Amino acid sequence: MKHYLLLLLTVLGYSADQPNFIIIFTDDQGYEDLGCYGSPKIKTPRIDQMAAEGMKFTDFYAQTVCGPSRAAIMTGCYPFRIKRDDSYVSPHPRVSLSEVMLPEILQPLGYKTGMIGKWDLAGHSQKGFTPELSPMFQGFDYTYWTPSSNDSSVDLYEGSVLLEEKTDMSTLTERYTDKALHFMTTHRESPFFLYLAHTMPHVRLAVSEKFKGKSAGGIYGDVIEEIDFHTGRILDKLKELDIDKNTYVVFTSDNGHWWICGPKGGNGGPLRGAKTGTYDGGLRVPCIVRAPGRIPAGTACNLVTSTIDLLPTFTSLAGGTLPANRVIDGHDLSHVLDGSQTTLDRTFFYYQHKALRAVRKGDWKLFLPHSKKDRTREGDTWRKHLAEADRAYIEELTLYNLKQDIGETTNVAKENPEVVADLLTDLAFAKKDIGYQDHIGENARR
Repeated sequence: MKHYLLLLLTVLGYSADQPNFIIIFTDDQGYEDLGCYGSPKIKTPRIDQMAAEGMKFTDFYAQTVCGPSRAAIMTGCYPFRIKRDDSYVSPHPRVSLSEVMLPEILQPLGYKTGMIGKWDLAGHSQKGFTPELSPMFQGFDYTYWTPSSNDSSVDLYEGSVLLEEKTDMSTLTERYTDKALHFMTTHRESPFFLYLAHTMPHVRLAVSEKFKGKSAGGIYGDVIEEIDFHTGRILDKLKELDIDKNTYVVFTSDNGHWWICGPKGGNGGPLRGAKTGTYDGGLRVPCIVRAPGRIPAGTACNLVTSTIDLLPTFTSLAGGTLPANRVIDGHDLSHVLDGSQTTLDRTFFYYQHKALRAVRKGDWKLFLPHSKKDRTREGDTWRKHLAEADRAYIEELTLYNLKQDIGETTNVAKENPEVVADLLTDLAFAKKDIGYQDHIGENARR
């Protein structure tokens, strides 16, 4: 069925007016860790200029940790819904070849596709990953990649060829960008999709000599300022190649900052929580989208949006069609980006791996109660990564108005019973349709 879909898209053809797409995906970058999001110490002039020339999203969500977030951005789905090649209890999925990923939708429409950086969808290991689930088998024409996080070391591959073991991590940001510029130059005459997934600022942090010790934000700030510089190189190359006005560039992060690493782990600013948790600091991330002439400059969007929206949005902008044989959770934001759509009817579900923790609709966010007696294995594993105040079990229905209480401090469930009832209906839908814990949803691909 998957190959039939791809053949059908090929027959449909593509338009000469198709835009290019670039996703710049950082790793563990906190909500506040850009100048345009309020960082008091980290200077990011190129990304700030990108925001001034495009649209800044204030309520944009990823997932709680690396692997699920990459599964979501590539499939347009909540990670619990997708088909896997391993046990679904693992927080880092080996995504099945039967899943239709974003580049596999764009390829038949005439797009050249490139993946540079961290993959993390064939196993969370530099050595123990599944080779047949590597990015070149998931729709990417060109790959220059590392299998997983830089917890201790990084191996670099080009296609299926191992180039380096335990590479110098201080060179990665520049080298990834060099490869990105070469890919853009090579494919400037055809539409292209480039997925640039930086290893940084995931720890272990590393930065080149040019940026070492330069930021008031310490080594973490050095790393972000280096990413900013190289993001500027990509924007400059678009102008040099005269494809600037035909390219959508997305800058965002895979999850929130890493509290356990202290000053080396970033900052969530006004948000409560951090990576691995389901307070907003764990999933709400900076996001900027720029496309001169296509997106109104200097605009902001406060709609509830997510990485799962990028697949349907790019598919629409490219003139493609979503797979008809599976549920896609994301929304098409193409008219949000051009400014003609100012509302979005959607709910967003907060999963902590396989545990369904909360739901957001509009300004309201409702947590389901959970306690020691119904704790999940992975929930306990990750609890130590959060501040002590954020580790507590939530033992009653807890409702926050995020517009009035962005730090999630005051439970207003008792004052708003109708809101609670409405959101409980949404949570019941998610349990039935997507699934939770050991219950596989009706439309989950298992």
